[in-house]
Amino acid sequence: MTSEFRLLTRVTVAKAKPVVANPDEPADPEGGGGFAEWAMLTLHTLRIELGKSYRVAVDLLSEMPGVLEEIGLTRFPHYTVFRTWFVRIPTKTCRAFLGASAEKRTGHAAIDSTGFDRDQPSRHYANRTHYHVRALKATALVDVETLYITDIHSTTSKKHDAKSGPQVARRNPGDLRNLAAERLYDAKAFRDELRDNAIRPLIKHRITNPPDHTHTARIDGDRYHQRSLSEAVFSSIKRTLGAAVRARNWWLEYREILLKATIYNLRRSVRYP
Repeated sequence: MTSEFRLLTRVTVAKAKPVVANPDEPADPEGGGGFAEWAMLTLHTLRIELGKSYRVAVDLLSEMPGVLEEIGLTRFPHYTVFRTWFVRIPTKTCRAFLGASAEKRTGHAAIDSTGFDRDQPSRHYANRTHYHVRALKATALVDVETLYITDIHSTTSKKHDAKSGPQVARRNPGDLRNLAAERLYDAKAFRDELRDNAIRPLIKHRITNPPDHTHTARIDGDRYHQRSLSEAVFSSIKRTLGAAVRARNWWLEYREILLKATIYNLRRSVRYP
């Protein structure tokens, strides 16, 4: 195990504890109880960092005594227990974990969307479960000064960006000073909502009549062009953690994407403290 991986484990534990109900719970089961939620959240984060299945991830992590020491475990859970815990961990906990991992926020943010492939299941499984949507759309809120991801929205539908964008911004009004987005997010209702929350919209107008040219020209060019940094963040995640999700249910796939974004943030905090 490299020193960076051990440091990543240490930082993950520190960020996981505050977002669970009982941060002081011992990592190992006591008196027949289960593993601590913060410990399981840490292990699942490391599993996605390794990019392995539940069984293989447990085998690999079991050979890393430094991981056991950092988490405070004397043994690892069986891979079936490991898999069951991923279903039990609430999505709101994963979202809070992502928020905790975004240490530095300046209020200068951009919003953008990308697609994550759903790992190809067998034809029999796809027909039995009506698993026909092959991609998951993720909309991320990125701080363009620090390049931390502060929130993510995900959907399997073909919802327009102007509909999904406000859902992300609505959850983070206190953290935003201005928000940059491309023309796909152009909607008067979205701009009005941002202004009502004292957030300056940096969203180019679709050119449908002459005044649209004027409105677009008034946008702060330097701030708006930082929007492209959100694309660089997505590229980094897909290049290092993969462009596909492995789970078979969309809500578990969403948790995977949340943890991918969390790992990206934690890596930044380790490499650029």
